[in-house]
Amino acid sequence: MRRKIVAGNWKMNTTPAEGAELAKAVAAGKKEICDCVNFIVCPPYTHLSEVVRITRGTGVAVGAQDCATEEKGAFTGEVSARMIASLGVEYVILGHSERRQYYGETSETLNRKMRQAYANGLTPIYCVGEKLEEREDGRHFDVVKAQLEEVIYHLTPEQFERLIVAYEPVWAIGTGKTATADQAQEMHAHIRRTLAAKFGATAEQTPILYGGSCKPSNAGELFAKEDVDGGLIGGAALEADSFLQIGKAFLK
Repeated sequence: MRRKIVAGNWKMNTTPAEGAELAKAVAAGKKEICDCVNFIVCPPYTHLSEVVRITRGTGVAVGAQDCATEEKGAFTGEVSARMIASLGVEYVILGHSERRQYYGETSETLNRKMRQAYANGLTPIYCVGEKLEEREDGRHFDVVKAQLEEVIYHLTPEQFERLIVAYEPVWAIGTGKTATADQAQEMHAHIRRTLAAKFGATAEQTPILYGGSCKPSNAGELFAKEDVDGGLIGGAALEADSFLQIGKAFLK
């Protein structure tokens, strides 16, 4: 069976003190939830060291929200995968739509970040997804397929085994809109077929998360779909109770 995963992307929210309290609350609540549900929290860089310390041994893993394209050097403001991994961080989000939209990240950029992530033992959570106009034009399947082929197809089979994919319909991020469970399943199945075309049966074990306004009220319906293996949670991850409730949706 594929892993059930609930990952919280805190984005640019919380101070370090607020993040520490949130991490403590998530770690405390995780004790009441089956170990069959994997929780990951992805705070800002400034919180990583303390959140790793707080969550150590609790069953809650920690991820970063991004990493640099280079290992080290004169890149003011950047944070390398090596630095992140040295803190005990296990995961890194790459290709989030906000990085693509606001910072111009391309497939070339993401291939370089992927290499850094794997070289330093981090597991990527690779994001794909279409904009509203791309869905309305009927290009959503082609857009997502290209995002996979241009980056994921460059991985070795060994690297691919460690990958997590997150589908985030860009039109549903922070808008309150959500893809229907059937729309999510349709795209997740398309993603799995695209991965299988390159990596064969191994794609059956790849966790694919839904990342568009997933919340306690709709998580159960989404997670009941065959190819939806969890969520990459934004706003609902900023409150421990709602984040934990999303994880509990697997158990209903």
